[in-house]
Amino acid sequence: QVQLVESGGGLVQAGGSLRLSCAVSVNIFTIKSMGWYRQAPGKQRELVAAITSGGSTNYADSAAKGRFTISRDIAKNTVFLQMNSLKPEDTAVYFCAAQSWTSIRYDYWGQGTQVTVSS
Repeated sequence: QVQLVESGGGLVQAGGSLRLSCAVSVNIFTIKSMGWYRQAPGKQRELVAAITSGGSTNYADSAAKGRFTISRDIAKNTVFLQMNSLKPEDTAVYFCAAQSWTSIRYDYWGQGTQVTVSS
């Protein structure tokens, strides 16, 4: 079992920055891919960014591209999402997710952390 614990959410003014963290209970190299998703009220959950075990990154073709950066600290088994130039439309619950090597989809999820951007 993989446990994921997010932190770093909060309330920030438009134009501000936040860094989300996701603590992973296993060695990151045992995970095929780590992703950050978000879900705004009344909307479907959407992928924001992902990073593979090899370190390749992928960003969703959304307004977050170019403003958000996914990274990791291998020694601490932690994945980050740096969010800059935040906008009110970035307001959502942000989830960390892990895809195991035996799965075709993300099969482990954190509890989510709320990000609220005020105008």
